Amino acid sequence: MLMRFLKTLIFCAFLCSSSVVFSHPEDELVILEIELGELDFLDKGITAEYELIAAIKRQRMRKLEAMPWQEKFLLFIKAGVEHIIPKGLDHILFVLGLFFSSLILGRLLWQVTAFTLAHTITLALAAFGFVQAPIDIVEPLIALSIVWVAVENCVFKQTNKWRPFIVFSFGLLHGLGFATVLSEYGLPKNNFIPSLLAFNIGVEIGQLLVLVTASALVWFIRHKSWYRRRIQIPASLMIALVGLFWFIERVL
Repeated sequence: MLMRFLKTLIFCAFLCSSSVVFSHPEDELVILEIELGELDFLDKGITAEYELIAAIKRQRMRKLEAMPWQEKFLLFIKAGVEHIIPKGLDHILFVLGLFFSSLILGRLLWQVTAFTLAHTITLALAAFGFVQAPIDIVEPLIALSIVWVAVENCVFKQTNKWRPFIVFSFGLLHGLGFATVLSEYGLPKNNFIPSLLAFNIGVEIGQLLVLVTASALVWFIRHKSWYRRRIQIPASLMIALVGLFWFIERVL
């Protein structure tokens, strides 16, 4: 069952291997902006597609600003969850890489805590405009982080004491990736901090769902003598191969 789940996940990863951003429907206010002449498709060489996207984003921001804060909070929690499940396949594989690193709950919790703390820091810093990194650098490095943790699972039977620090550094990268998606989605000026917090809560819920699902699938076989040979290493190798594929794709 676990291998079938992983094969399905890998297949979906290849189908969706390009960078994922939120998509938004065009609506009547975008058309209104065009009719009122607020969109000049030829101005300064800006393409029509770029201006249309910008108009859609402005419309979304108007809707967000007008929402009650409770509705806004729930919306950003949902957006955070969806960025992990089903859209964040690279983050899913990284979390699974952490999961397959150790059967000892304490060691896994240390890694997940380090990852959560790190991506929360960079997500917040990026959202407030204190840090910014080119996406064409961040995305390949995120792919390499997946390869790293997966290969370590194959090489080392148990995690070493430095693993949480390594995971923390990778979490900083993933936080920048989250920030890129969040910037595409847009944060309202009013309720900025609650919306940012809600998105991060959604991300954590998504990660928790991945860990709970993986735990449920291997719970009764995790202490079998063949678990590492038949489950942990093959699963980690598949994760590493997908990460390597993404790295090559994102570099090229």
